Amino acid sequence: QVQLVESGGGLVQAGGSLRLSCAASGRTFSNYAMGWFRQAPGKEREFVAAISASGGNTYYAASVKGRFTIPRDNAKNTVYLQMNSLKPEDTAVYYCAARQNRGTWWSNVIGAYDSWGQGTQVTVSS
Repeated sequence: QVQLVESGGGLVQAGGSLRLSCAASGRTFSNYAMGWFRQAPGKEREFVAAISASGGNTYYAASVKGRFTIPRDNAKNTVYLQMNSLKPEDTAVYYCAARQNRGTWWSNVIGAYDSWGQGTQVTVSS
């Protein structure tokens, strides 16, 4: 399995932006589809965004579409979550996830991924 480490979380005012990073090691990153999920206090973990190994396919939860993007840099073994126009309801611990699957595969299902990072806290104040 690939090892994942998230960074970039913090406290931001509503309307602001943050960029999360997820650095991967241990395997060939370009063979992995990547996803971002989040978990708010008292709530279940939910899907945020996903990108295929090729980078050619992306998918977003309706709640973040148009505000978040999920670029990846295979040369740096890193996937990002660019978050703009943040809202207080975006407050959560954000996790990146990986699954070895080359090509165009992606998923919004938690159980489809087999490697997870430790999470990074994002807090959006009103």
